[in-house]
Amino acid sequence: MLTITQDLYERIVAHAREDHPDEACGMIAGPEGSDRPQRFVRMLNAERSPTFYKFDDAEHKKLHDEMWDNDEEAVVVYHSHTATEAYPSRTDISYAHEPQAHYVIVSTADTDGFGDFQFRSYRILEGVVTEEEVTVVETY
Repeated sequence: MLTITQDLYERIVAHAREDHPDEACGMIAGPEGSDRPQRFVRMLNAERSPTFYKFDDAEHKKLHDEMWDNDEEAVVVYHSHTATEAYPSRTDISYAHEPQAHYVIVSTADTDGFGDFQFRSYRILEGVVTEEEVTVVETY
């Protein structure tokens, strides 16, 4: 189960809506081994695409270096889908290299009338996708 604060939830949703019609992406770091998302990091979608996202290589390396220095890890890896449901694509699954992370997908398809807004979380391990419950709290 993913437990996330209302503030972090709202920041992910705001980023997804701001970048629409392109996919948004980012991470939330937290203390290593804690499973507690804390530090929101909005990232650049280097592809600037409505159907695909890729972290900017330099920005991604910088973030991983910062997390290493701060004894942090990626607790949440998020991105948006702009015209489809919030379910990992084959490409999303192939990019899932953080076994401890919750993979959050926000669908902004409702923005263009394609469907309902969705905020969903998954664990992706060795290509296997498992949806998990999301609990939004005021504070930890």
